[in-house]
Amino acid sequence: MLSFGKRSLRGLALSLALSVAPAAVYAQAPSDAEVLANYADLALAGYEDSLSTAKALEAAVDALIANPSEETLNAAREAWKAARIPYQQTEAFRFGNPIVDEWEGRVNAWPLDEGLIDYVAAAYGTESDSNALYVANVIATPKITVDGSEVDATEITPALLQDELQEAAGVESNVATGYHAIEFLLWGQDLNGTGPGAGDRPFTDYSTAEHADRRAAYLKAATSLLVSDLEEMVGNWQADGAARAALPELGLSAILTGMGSLSFGELAGERMKLGLLLHDPEEEHDCFSDNTHVSHLEDAQGIENVYLGKYVRTDGSVVEGPSLSDVIATRDAALDTEIKGLLADTLAKMQAMADRAEAGEAYDQQIGEGNDEGNAVVQAAIDGLIAQTRGIERAVALLELDGVTIEDSDSLSNPDAVFQ
Repeated sequence: MLSFGKRSLRGLALSLALSVAPAAVYAQAPSDAEVLANYADLALAGYEDSLSTAKALEAAVDALIANPSEETLNAAREAWKAARIPYQQTEAFRFGNPIVDEWEGRVNAWPLDEGLIDYVAAAYGTESDSNALYVANVIATPKITVDGSEVDATEITPALLQDELQEAAGVESNVATGYHAIEFLLWGQDLNGTGPGAGDRPFTDYSTAEHADRRAAYLKAATSLLVSDLEEMVGNWQADGAARAALPELGLSAILTGMGSLSFGELAGERMKLGLLLHDPEEEHDCFSDNTHVSHLEDAQGIENVYLGKYVRTDGSVVEGPSLSDVIATRDAALDTEIKGLLADTLAKMQAMADRAEAGEAYDQQIGEGNDEGNAVVQAAIDGLIAQTRGIERAVALLELDGVTIEDSDSLSNPDAVFQ
């Protein structure tokens, strides 16, 4: 197995390049600038769709707060699920673009210690050695203490969430903002383990329950902040945006770093293999809603999007243009065909996993201990991600690129460490 570290792959690229027979150039390759311009257009479209669906989510949340009912709660949940589809496809832009990577934690950080935000079941526990705010319950507590200083949470605002609570006390699991904080407020805890069922927060949490007004204020602040954060990222990919402006220096390495890191360390490792090794339902990305199968599938779709230079928008229109695939094809048509096949194979395996979930066996059940068939379905998707990462490595070698990094994961490279 190839060793993937968070390091330059220059040496690997050069060694592999020696074993790759030169292929005849059969077509005019697009320039790097043309490929990067289309890549930026894909990013802009993806974040615009993420923003529009987040605004629809905000409207659904407003309706829930104004008139709490089963109907308005379910509508807000469906709006949240719809918002995840375009956003997850943008994750392929993360690791290769520092502006995106530094911002991402504000909107998609996980896992979270939900006791920071609201009430939790007794089984959650009352304390944590690593997090003094494990059960701070901001919704029920107008004043909390962070690192010895009192924080006034009397008024729950976007600024409070972002500036005072997000990663409070330097603890990454103190996630106060983004999709997953909103998810928790819409579904509540999933207390079913690896049995059937997602979270089941009652709509009365926003009407007759204790602290209903503060809970509504938190949900409103979190959705408003999500919209403003996505507006910022849309701006970063406009013609005069900072992320687009950074691309000429980053070059094609940005695309390959994003593809490889999301495929290997992040998705195959941290989001999938870790949970499978532990058979732990807490190790799933959309754990409150049982929507993880959708998030993983859309991540894989996003990786294929940036390779092919094509994105299908939420309205059905298509953004496409010169691509990394075009560049590879002019150097080594067989390798381009191989990579496209690997990406398609991963998507097929992710779809099989998603179909299983839609048929009634959620992702957290599929990774459950003793579910050999479900485990095998998840492992097949992981294997697909690893295989496509090796194809990405061969593309790096072919192009002899400096600066490409692939995020690693102990779950894949040193699984014994997971149990220590």
